[in-house]
Amino acid sequence: MTPAIHSAKQAGFAFQLHEYEHDTSALSFGLEAAEKLGVAVEQVFKTLVVKLDGKQLAVGIVPVNCQLGLKQIAKAAGAKKAAMAAPAEVERTTGYVLGGVSPLGQKRRLATFIDDSAEGYANIYVSAGRRGLEIELSPRDLATLSQASFVPLAT
Repeated sequence: MTPAIHSAKQAGFAFQLHEYEHDTSALSFGLEAAEKLGVAVEQVFKTLVVKLDGKQLAVGIVPVNCQLGLKQIAKAAGAKKAAMAAPAEVERTTGYVLGGVSPLGQKRRLATFIDDSAEGYANIYVSAGRRGLEIELSPRDLATLSQASFVPLAT
């Protein structure tokens, strides 16, 4: 059981786990998840970590077919600029490997922002803490569990 699953179970929210065989040659973890689960790419979200003003880290959650708007997340976080965090720092801070970073159960709670497109779905899919494992839950429950805000983030 990953920390993400433990976090969702402990909160008592309804969720479903979806496991699939991860292909190590896949170019995009998120697009692979959508394809293998047979769901719309707009409903599968990736978890990205940014560094704000060269100091603190924050999490942006956007559909896998979109990019994270760095200006948008900086503005949402009250920072001047944002840049993608270094992979080693992401893994050390979240406790997850790239391609399996979940917004739930991270080692250290980071300011978290979810693209507002998520609010248009009854359920969305995010990583459950390892490659090949997704957790399906309502966007509201995800926001509550990760203490996130809904803001426009996707470009």
